[in-house]
Amino acid sequence: MKQQLEQLRAAALRAIEQAGAMEELENVRVKFMGKKGELTAVLKQMGKLSPEERPVMGQLANEARAAMEQAIENARARLTAAALEAKLEAETLDVTVPGRAVKLGHKHPMYLALDEIKDIFVGMGFTVLDGPEIELAELNFDRLNAGEGHPSRDWSDTFYFKEDSSVMLRSQTSPMQVRAMDTMPLPIRMIAPGRVYRKDEVDATHSPMFHQVEGMVIDKNVTMADLKGTLNAVVEQLYGAGTKTRFRPHHFPFTEPSCELDVQCHKCGGKGCPTCKGEGWIELLGAGMIHPRVLEMAGIDPEEWSGWAFGFGLERTAMRQFKIADLRLIFENDVRFLEQF
Repeated sequence: MKQQLEQLRAAALRAIEQAGAMEELENVRVKFMGKKGELTAVLKQMGKLSPEERPVMGQLANEARAAMEQAIENARARLTAAALEAKLEAETLDVTVPGRAVKLGHKHPMYLALDEIKDIFVGMGFTVLDGPEIELAELNFDRLNAGEGHPSRDWSDTFYFKEDSSVMLRSQTSPMQVRAMDTMPLPIRMIAPGRVYRKDEVDATHSPMFHQVEGMVIDKNVTMADLKGTLNAVVEQLYGAGTKTRFRPHHFPFTEPSCELDVQCHKCGGKGCPTCKGEGWIELLGAGMIHPRVLEMAGIDPEEWSGWAFGFGLERTAMRQFKIADLRLIFENDVRFLEQF
C-alpha cells in the first residue's frame, strides 16, 4: 500500500503540473482527490491493514493529500497569473496613438438667421415673446379684424381641430400681437417668432409648416415712415448695406394702410430665375399701420395711440441670407446640406 500511495502521489503531482487551464486543473483534482477519486479508493483499503500498519499508512496518506493540495494551490496561482498577463497583453492601450476627433454639431441655418434677427430687434428695444401653436380662432382671426367671410378662414387654407372652427393650428404668429396688447403696458415693442401652419402646396418657396416672425410697435405719433425706416434698417443689417428693397401696396385686415416688402432675388440679382419665379424679387414680409378697429378691440384709444406691425417667413429670410435656392432643403435634414453652414 505504501508503494501504491507513492505512485499515486507522483502521478497526481505530474498531472497538476501539466494542467494548462483552470478546467483541466479541476478535472485533475476530482480524479485524484474527489469523493470517488483514486486517493479515496486507496484510503478505503485501510481497514484491511493491521493495527500497527494503520498509523504509518495514515501518515503517508495525509502527506500525499497535503502535497496534492499544495500543488493544486500553486497551480491555481500560476494559471491565474498567466490569464491576467494574457488579458493585459490583449487589452494593451497605446497612449501615443492620436484620439478620435469629436465631431461637433452646430445650429441649423434657419436658427442662425433667427438668432441674428433677435439680436437686431433686441438691440432696437424690442421684447421677444413666445406663444402657443394651438390657437383660438378668436385671436387668430376675429381680434385681427378678419371676419367670418375672410378667405384665410376657409377649411381649405387652415388646419382646424373642431367642426365649429374655434380651435386651430395657428396660421400666423399675429395672435401674439393681440396677447401683447391685452397684457403688456403701453408703449409696446415686441416680436414673436414661431412655427405656423397653412395648407400650402410644397414648392421652392412654400411649405405647409414654416416659421414666422411677427413684430409690432404701438406708441404715440407712430407713422408709416417709422415702419419703412425700421424695416429697411433691419434688411440692411441682415443682407448688407445697399440691399435693394421695394414696398408695394397691399391689403391685410389687421393693418390700414398695408404694404408688402420685397428684396431683390439673391440668386439672379433681379434678372429672373426659378427661385423668384422669374420676377427678380422675393416677397419678404407683409406690414402696415395697425387698423384702428384692432386697437379698439384691445381697449387702446386709436386717437391717442398708433402703431405698425409686420410678419415675415423665417425660411425665406434664411434662403436670402445663405443663398439657398429651394426652401425644401431646409426641412430635409440632409447632413451634406447642413454641414455647409
